[in-house]
Amino acid sequence: MKVGQPPEILGLLSDPLRWQLVGELGHSDRRVGELVQLVGKPQNLVSYHLAELRRAGIVSSRRSSADGRDVYYRADLTRCRDLLGDAGLSLHPGLSHGHTQHDDSPPRRARPRLLFLCTGNSARSQIAEALVEHRSAGTVEARSAGSHPKALHPNAVRVMAERGIDISGRPTKSLTRFARNRFDRVITLCDKVREICPEFPGAPVAAHWSIADPAATGDTDEATYPAFRHVADEIDGRVALVLADLQTRQSERTHHG
Repeated sequence: MKVGQPPEILGLLSDPLRWQLVGELGHSDRRVGELVQLVGKPQNLVSYHLAELRRAGIVSSRRSSADGRDVYYRADLTRCRDLLGDAGLSLHPGLSHGHTQHDDSPPRRARPRLLFLCTGNSARSQIAEALVEHRSAGTVEARSAGSHPKALHPNAVRVMAERGIDISGRPTKSLTRFARNRFDRVITLCDKVREICPEFPGAPVAAHWSIADPAATGDTDEATYPAFRHVADEIDGRVALVLADLQTRQSERTHHG
């Protein structure tokens, strides 16, 4: 078998700065200024490499709903995984990256505690909370809240029902309710809430998922429903990555403990 040119993904991610940028964006959505501080490189250089990563479809961007002048960047880690797996196959078909079935649940030790925050606690954070509980079979404790709670959106109930998860009876909650609680991770799903998110006891790991409010995409529930489905799919993918990370970290602690 004749081996052709190396896949583009290998050259793209072989650059240490691009590798670092993807790693940082895999943990939390960031603005350019934040990435400049994290990697310690000039803004023009960071922007150039972000543009290259965007061209390859590894990084995407979205304008902030809190300040339209800001842009949040995020990494598509699933696409990275698939491209890197395909790169192995292009070298030799024996390097199959066929998926092995793993339980999404972390080991049954002390339950990690996650808090998801958005503005109304009516959709995004509720979806995230429910998906964590469902995917982890209750071995990860999840809570959600909003800066200005309002009624649970019927489309949030509808998209979760399609996944076999009933959230119709869940109350909406204010983030002040959890101000003195300890969490392992606090994840904001709304750009506005990120700007006002308080500090929580115990210095939990903080991350941001810049996800637009699906309810703001139309004037009727029917018009906004496709956006709710898209948001639920995106949150589901991100939740899977968080649970995999928690599982890996707990396994490492078990091994070394």
